[in-house]
Amino acid sequence: MLGLLIADKDAASRKQMANLLIEAGYDVMVTDSAAKAINGVLNKSARVVLLGTELNEFTSAALVPLLKQCNRKLMIILIADDAPLPLIRKVRKEGIFYHALRPAEPEDEEEIRQVVKCAMESLTRTDYARKACSN
Repeated sequence: MLGLLIADKDAASRKQMANLLIEAGYDVMVTDSAAKAINGVLNKSARVVLLGTELNEFTSAALVPLLKQCNRKLMIILIADDAPLPLIRKVRKEGIFYHALRPAEPEDEEEIRQVVKCAMESLTRTDYARKACSN
């Protein structure tokens, strides 16, 4: 199964996202550490990352390029409510998959479920196409 990592300094947010995605049937890892997030990407246990605006002393603007250097096919979903527009523009240029607001209501959680499903399906299609071309 493709790995899903939730990396956020906010413990309540990590718990909310983890519960939501575990209920949706995903194998979820959580961290509040930039080093552990990078390690998860390097050892390929994380293929999709839900990233908060900050992790340790790093902003998402600093982490996205590092994570993408570790795995250029990594799907990064930025979860940010109050991020300034220049930060959002920068991470979009770096290649995030999606930017979502943190769910405030239970109805808002469907967006997160759908974008994670889309990211996982996209990775599965890419992996399948790569295997088919190599045969």
